[in-house]
Amino acid sequence: MTTATLLADERYWQDLASAQMRRERLAKAERLNGRMAMLGFVALIATETLLHQGLLMALGL
Repeated sequence: MTTATLLADERYWQDLASAQMRRERLAKAERLNGRMAMLGFVALIATETLLHQGLLMALGL
């Protein structure tokens, strides 16, 4: 194998690894975003239950 072939091979595998890391990072960010949304929804329901009124009404809006 020539040096150019080896460099092309290395570049190919680096690109694949880079793409996989981006996908994993995106999946992790989306999972965190979903969990935070669920936590916010549960907090909203808990607030409405404790105050016995809707959140906007509790805020005076």
